[in-house]
Amino acid sequence: MGGGFSLLTAGLEWVEKRGGGSRALRGEGRSMDYAKSFAAALQALKDEGRYRVFADIRRDRGRFPAARHYRDGETSRPITVWCSNDYLGMGQHPLVLRAMHEAIDAAGAGSGGTRNISGTTHYHVELEAELADLHGKEAALLFTSAYVANDTTLTTLRKLLPELVIFSDTKNHASMIAGIRNGGGEKVIFRNNDLADLEAKLSEVDIGRPKVIAFESCYSMDGLMAPIAAICDLAQKYCALTYLDEVHAVGLYGERGGGIAERDGVMHRVDIINGTLAKGFGIMGGYIAGRRDLCDAIRSYAPGFIFTTSLPPAIAAGATVSIRHLKASSAERERHQERARALKRRLKAVGLPVMDNPSHIVPILVGDPVLTKRITDALLDRFAIYVQPINYPTVPRSTERLRITPQPQHSDADMDALTSALITLWHELGLPFDYQAEAAE
Repeated sequence: MGGGFSLLTAGLEWVEKRGGGSRALRGEGRSMDYAKSFAAALQALKDEGRYRVFADIRRDRGRFPAARHYRDGETSRPITVWCSNDYLGMGQHPLVLRAMHEAIDAAGAGSGGTRNISGTTHYHVELEAELADLHGKEAALLFTSAYVANDTTLTTLRKLLPELVIFSDTKNHASMIAGIRNGGGEKVIFRNNDLADLEAKLSEVDIGRPKVIAFESCYSMDGLMAPIAAICDLAQKYCALTYLDEVHAVGLYGERGGGIAERDGVMHRVDIINGTLAKGFGIMGGYIAGRRDLCDAIRSYAPGFIFTTSLPPAIAAGATVSIRHLKASSAERERHQERARALKRRLKAVGLPVMDNPSHIVPILVGDPVLTKRITDALLDRFAIYVQPINYPTVPRSTERLRITPQPQHSDADMDALTSALITLWHELGLPFDYQAEAAE
């Protein structure tokens, strides 16, 4: 097994020789084989076809989606990445890279502490102001990731509003589910984007109880979009706060990249917006934006914020420049949308089962975890195309898929190569083609 298990075994033997704690460690004479338990858990994933393998890649600066794939840690070969969430390629933008270099030269590498203890640098203050402006809110609060922002904020809302009922869309991200669960208290699950179901469930709760409707603007695995205005109408009718996750939309939609709420003209009606710096803006980190008192209360009560070292200054500086650029430039968004439409047309034209949606996400349904992994392995090994398989628990069983994310930098030649490779693999594996979707358009 690994060195960690050898050390564990040695430690247990040492304790027994010393004559202390043997019953507690060994369960009154029944030996606990930790290594066997971990191995069995991993084997279960492998048997089901959803054991995940990390691809060892290095992006080529200035040439992305070109990258290099390392097979044995030393030798590498060129590949094309088709599954990055750096949707606009802003992680490669010269202005962003320059800002990060300048911040390192000016302030050094790390932030030096939590936000409360020396970790609030001028770069963090500037970034929060930029985010508040992006969403037209009084304030914003930075976190180390959007997952932490969701988990921490939703958990802390329970502390601040003890009788809170949270209404959660059934397709909400794992981070929102974790935050709702970790906070305890009452939750109500409503069907994805189903306004009638949401209203029926809102109507069953006392109008005087505090309520939050938690949902996403763009559901990243299906590419579906929420009816934000209609949900805000229900929130107003039933005296609920709205909590909107715009992670897969900020930077990509709206006149200044404020997300789908900005595009739809309803951003001012949303109470709390969650977003990320790691996708459309190409860096890392997460945040919430909302009323000043709300952000201040989360800042003051949330352990996930209080006790975490803040983002490095270079990260904050790069994110600030990325946001400022995309507020002023729509070229990246327009090219991104054009590339997504073009790829969907190509894939549908040859009968590949693209799951319809109005967003930039291009999911191709496979419906089997083993086959999905075989396809993605073959794409990488034989065609130098990197796409990750998406399986349970990210999506429901029997809906396993490829999730392709075209970027402004993908060329027509890149699309031709991807389409040709998928056609070859679909034929080899005997998978069905779907020409009806194209014919219906």
